[in-house]
Amino acid sequence: MRDLVVLFGGPSSERKVSVASAQNVASVLEQAEAWFWAPGGAIHRVERAALLSHARPFEEEFVPAGAAAYGSLQEALDDPRSQALTFILALHGTGGEDGAAQKLFEERRIAFTGPGAAASAKAFDKEWAKQIAAVAGVPVAESVHLPRGDQATVGSALLGFLARHEHIVAKPVAGGSSVGLHLVGSVADAQRAATAIAASGEEYLAEAFVSGTELTVGIVDDGRGTRALPASEVRVEAGRAFDYEGKYLGKGTREITPAEVPPEVSRAAQRIALAVHKALGCEGYSRTDVICGPKGVVFLEINTLPGLTGMSFIPQQLAAEGTPMLAFLEEQISLAHRRRDRSVSTQVDLPETEELQEAPQKVLVRVSRKKRR
Repeated sequence: MRDLVVLFGGPSSERKVSVASAQNVASVLEQAEAWFWAPGGAIHRVERAALLSHARPFEEEFVPAGAAAYGSLQEALDDPRSQALTFILALHGTGGEDGAAQKLFEERRIAFTGPGAAASAKAFDKEWAKQIAAVAGVPVAESVHLPRGDQATVGSALLGFLARHEHIVAKPVAGGSSVGLHLVGSVADAQRAATAIAASGEEYLAEAFVSGTELTVGIVDDGRGTRALPASEVRVEAGRAFDYEGKYLGKGTREITPAEVPPEVSRAAQRIALAVHKALGCEGYSRTDVICGPKGVVFLEINTLPGLTGMSFIPQQLAAEGTPMLAFLEEQISLAHRRRDRSVSTQVDLPETEELQEAPQKVLVRVSRKKRR
């Protein structure tokens, strides 16, 4: 356990969640080092006590003491001493969950936990992931890509989609933790959402709101194979959304594990989560969000580095299954070692960064061609 590093932080808006995940992981892996990836890119070696004592991680930024050990993650991984390390990724969001960091590890054949670069890139792009899920026969909610532009341009697109659906949800194409989520059910809602979306500069999609029971299912790969964890149910108060405050600050939501739904509904959600995990080529663990509406269970999105905080769904579901957090982490570390030791020739190339900005179907074709080389 002395060669383990919990890597947390990163450049994304989900950095605070990452800190909370790292705290939980570090509390279990007592001999692991902690490295903080600062917003500016530098890597700081952090005293475990300093990490664990950081209060209100979901609300307050973590500020490391002392100078940085490396100027960047790439510099840290280029240190020959890093070759012998195993990294437990407690990262979330852009830079840490989109395949960029994973590609750095893969290029250097350094062991890390969670899915690889190609699977992470596909899953992080919600439109790309939905396309792959649909090809695999998984039901998905209807959605449209919102054009970038000013408030009027975005608002017009939202209203056009709203005309076909009573309620819609607008969310970033890339990202997680329900950051930047907008519920739209009226012209006024569309105007407010359009203003925020235009100001964000991010790519967004609008998705038909499916009324029903919200479920989320973790998938785990380990020595026993690939399995679905018990489903969790999310109950949201009227007028609220499962946004950042609801998810991490407990405002207007209730999480129930195992989900209080009929067994056949849980099994359907688990089947979808397994299908999407495999279709995207995930390896390690993931968590898939679905909704059980009038026409059955529908896929919403998948997270390849879901939260590992004390209140996150994966730890909840592991506990419900009877699997200790330590056993889960040890299995993920073993899997990381096995993947590192595989032949590089079996790995799929991750598209270049500029390719990931193109339409998902175009990038999917390029990945397929690269695999056949």
